[in-house]
Amino acid sequence: MKSNKTAAIIQARMGSTRLPGKVMKDLAGRPVLWHDIQRIKQSKMIDDIIIATTTKEQDKVIYKKALEWGVKAFRGSEEDVLKRYYDAAAKNDVDTVVRITSDCPLIDPQVIDEIIKYYNDNNYTLVTNAGSDLENRTYPRGLDTEVFSFDILKEAFNKSEKKYQREHVTPYIYENYDDIYYYKNDKDLSNYRLTLDTKEDYELIKAIYDNLYYAENDFYLSEIIELLDNNEELLKLNENIRQKEVK
Repeated sequence: MKSNKTAAIIQARMGSTRLPGKVMKDLAGRPVLWHDIQRIKQSKMIDDIIIATTTKEQDKVIYKKALEWGVKAFRGSEEDVLKRYYDAAAKNDVDTVVRITSDCPLIDPQVIDEIIKYYNDNNYTLVTNAGSDLENRTYPRGLDTEVFSFDILKEAFNKSEKKYQREHVTPYIYENYDDIYYYKNDKDLSNYRLTLDTKEDYELIKAIYDNLYYAENDFYLSEIIELLDNNEELLKLNENIRQKEVK
């Protein structure tokens, strides 16, 4: 095993440009971020969950709620997300970083564990089911998971000079290392969009929760895909939404 402490660091803030306050929007009677945490808590490979938010006044609620919900929380730079990530990891003595964003209330803990296990069992700088190379994506947006060491995060923190590298945490790693492993699903499901970035995304995720959530986050990727395949009108809710470009 490579590491002693594996932590999921989840970046979260209220100031989303396309859907302000999305992490605290109601989903089946609870905030989106609460659902993120409940799903990630089911991972067998994650030792700690750290919510990394900003020092802005409006993000104080995220910090307070994270602690209330039994996970760790950290406040740092809004613009320099890489610094926020690095500081959160350093403060909490993290060895292996699992990067997840807060707009993923359908994240699958089983998929997370598969990716962490693959990282632990092999010798790659970074293992991901997402990444910058769209041709290698086989999982829906909204299940994005990246796993890498604290050491490589520290290098990215020290050497990233471009603004987008500091806003998006991992571009430096993708641009400077060839041994990135793209973890793939047996079936290409990349055409499904399960992330929360717009009001259309929210309508779809809300509909999925209305159909599958009964007081427990015990439904996963296979059940979600089956629901969507059997109810194609749901897919039309956000079919015209395009992902924002990194740069």
